[in-house]
Amino acid sequence: MITHRTSRLLRPLQLTAVVFFTVSGGPYGLEPLLNEVGAPAAILLICLIPILWSLPSLLMVLELNSMMPLNGGYYQWVKTGLGLKWGFLEGWWTWIFTFVDLGIYPVLFVQYLSFFFPEIASARPFICLAIIWGSAGLNLLGIVPVGRSSIALGIAVLTPFLILPFYALFGPAAATAIMAPGQAHPASLAALAMGMVTVMWNYLGWDNASPYAEEVEQPIRSYLTAMVAAFVIIVLMYALAVLAAAGSGADPALLESQGFPYLGTLTGGHWLGAILSAGGMASALGLFLSIFLSISRIPKAMADDGLLPRVLTRLHPRYNVPHVSILLCAFVVSGMVLWKFDELLIIDVTIYSAELFLQFLALIALRVREPELPRPFKIPLNIPGLIVMTAVPAACVALALYGLLSSSNIQTNALTFAGIALLTGPLAWWVIRKVHPGIGNTAARLPGPVTVANRRSHRP
Repeated sequence: MITHRTSRLLRPLQLTAVVFFTVSGGPYGLEPLLNEVGAPAAILLICLIPILWSLPSLLMVLELNSMMPLNGGYYQWVKTGLGLKWGFLEGWWTWIFTFVDLGIYPVLFVQYLSFFFPEIASARPFICLAIIWGSAGLNLLGIVPVGRSSIALGIAVLTPFLILPFYALFGPAAATAIMAPGQAHPASLAALAMGMVTVMWNYLGWDNASPYAEEVEQPIRSYLTAMVAAFVIIVLMYALAVLAAAGSGADPALLESQGFPYLGTLTGGHWLGAILSAGGMASALGLFLSIFLSISRIPKAMADDGLLPRVLTRLHPRYNVPHVSILLCAFVVSGMVLWKFDELLIIDVTIYSAELFLQFLALIALRVREPELPRPFKIPLNIPGLIVMTAVPAACVALALYGLLSSSNIQTNALTFAGIALLTGPLAWWVIRKVHPGIGNTAARLPGPVTVANRRSHRP
């Protein structure tokens, strides 16, 4: 367990900003949606997916985090509920999808920067490395600088999307807007599946706010406040952005290829396009910082259990952060091969779904094994209700994958890669068992911070 002075703990407003970027980072990434499914289906997906996909995950995270507000988050939950093997798979699969995910944000930053400096694309590798290692350096200074930076970046992301709907729906372009090409026809199953994946990707990651719980002030209360606030902000922002795009008369194909800066330039002029480009840069930085903060705590938690080299357990003597783990993550991300955006979404959602449902299983297992254990936040459902709650997001994933399997070779290649990536988890566990044959597979006991002696300090 990491101990901190109060001044080094993340506060609710800072945590809200970090959660916002861990999950969303703004509507950037939703640009392909109108071209994939058309305006009516896009609006429907934006409203339904958070209820069917995000809300069950959010509730699950709040209950498990209230029981075990520990660094390592979801890894600790699954290890305790299902056993060390499944905890390892949880951490391993999260690593894979997060490293693929992190690789795209520096590139997105350069794409939005090219709105101002078109020739900057030739320097993309150097700028990407600067972002990766600059973010690692900020993380080495502790969690509070990351939280403060996330507040500033969050304002930079929110502001353009408070302006855009006014110009898109009521500006000069809106007065002559007509139904854009491709929006009048119902989407095919394959297109609807890709649209679902696009929206699900933009709503995933609530559990990624958990691995640094010991570095949050009054974690149970702070997480409840931050997650509810972030959920409301994200849903409203997405709805406004999609409504603005649908009502502007913008060409969905151009919106997909050029992004929201195109929509801003079309509806408000170059200045609005510039603001949206700056917001896109802020979004890419905020996403990278927040997700990097999350994943950099997982290697230490796994190393504490002997699953990774002990060197990863080291804490910086001044800033009390897992500096070796942070540097390792920066190194791995620097070497990532970047995929196309649509392939990235498929890989992320597929691998993320596997590790997410391990968390749901851990939630149910702990309800069965430890029914009397105090839960400061408890989902008001019994075991059958929790099973139904788990089945709803599982059905979303199954429907999306069914549609993608009937699609083109690009989707098939991405799904194949995701499947192979998932299989590396059991292979890595087999290697660990060979090296450390004494490592077992029984459910772990509840960790120290939620024992009777320490529980008082974790109450809201």
